[in-house]
Amino acid sequence: MSDKLSDKDKKDWESFISSSEAVPNKDIKKSKKVFFKERSIDLHGYTLDDANEVINKFIKKAYSEKVNKLTIVTGKGTHSSIEKDPYVSKDLGILKYSVPDYILNNKELMKMINYIKDAKIEDGGSGAFYIFLKK
Repeated sequence: MSDKLSDKDKKDWESFISSSEAVPNKDIKKSKKVFFKERSIDLHGYTLDDANEVINKFIKKAYSEKVNKLTIVTGKGTHSSIEKDPYVSKDLGILKYSVPDYILNNKELMKMINYIKDAKIEDGGSGAFYIFLKK
């Protein structure tokens, strides 16, 4: 390696030190915040068939609008009238179980979905879930 600096290097250095432009500090990490375009729907009071129809349209519309995250509130099923009928499954009739099952078994909807995740307590906890849509 040569100890002599070229004229170009000297000129560049003089230009750099005489410049009043601030040099960016690369030691400070910029936090990349991810912003989601979000929508939510509350299915309280819907029948199973109505809930499935509404959720189908809701997911398709959100996907076409380039929404990233959906919050689906189904409720926990504690006030369901199903409890009164001994001939109806207490698990499968409740929207909490049936709506995610409907979505997972719908190939057309699953083509639009990255993954489904349980909701945080502030968004409904066990009575809700998130759907993260593909781009």
